[in-house]
Amino acid sequence: MPTAYDVPPSLLIERLTRYIKEEVPEVRPPPWALYVKTGVSRERVPTDPDWWYTRAAAVLRKVYMLGPIGIESLRTIYGGRARLGVRREHHRKGSGAIIRKILQQLEAAGLVKKTKRGRVVTPKGRSIIDQLSTEILRELAKKNPELKKYLPISRR
Repeated sequence: MPTAYDVPPSLLIERLTRYIKEEVPEVRPPPWALYVKTGVSRERVPTDPDWWYTRAAAVLRKVYMLGPIGIESLRTIYGGRARLGVRREHHRKGSGAIIRKILQQLEAAGLVKKTKRGRVVTPKGRSIIDQLSTEILRELAKKNPELKKYLPISRR
């Protein structure tokens, strides 16, 4: 069965964003999400009104790929280069409150769980990601027949 490792991340995050927005009622942006930047390296708030769901999908994928992983590691991943006026740019971490709240919502939905070493994806979350990955790979195989060899034999 194809996994998240076998499909382009942008397609998987886009599909996972739609799934989370429509099927997971526990993941909802808090009232303050309209007014916050995603890190100190950003100058403005996100322009996409559904940025919370996109970040939740990206965090879920990162936990799937890198888990067990903690908030500090995710802050580093979602950080960026901060402009400091005339001084050199330096890396700054992303917002911990956003990542923490998203992980709490994903835990409430049963997609992620805590362990002693960090967060990991639950079997339910892994199943959802694998199903979406299979759908994406099937669609890609229709466009490019060379990819059919990566599909399960029963699904070709």
